[in-house]
Amino acid sequence: MNILRLLVLVAFLAAGLVLGSLNPERIVLDFGVVEVVTTTGIAITVALLAGVLLGGGIVMATTVLPLQARLRRAGRPTPSAVASDAPRPPFQGN
Repeated sequence: MNILRLLVLVAFLAAGLVLGSLNPERIVLDFGVVEVVTTTGIAITVALLAGVLLGGGIVMATTVLPLQARLRRAGRPTPSAVASDAPRPPFQGN
């Protein structure tokens, strides 16, 4: 599994290098307060990375965390089950 992860990492690294080298034109990004001078390849790569991180965060917040909470609650014993499992004192009749 680790070799597969390494191969995927190298493939994405190579794709990023190709993307950066094929798009060497300089652009100016104006954010109102600050201007950033960069190349189109870096701008595209940063935009893709920001989209992946934002999308992953949204999926984590809306799907993964609620499912983990539901799983945690399902594994926890209910109070009635805990009370029925407790040892009972012997019956003392009148």
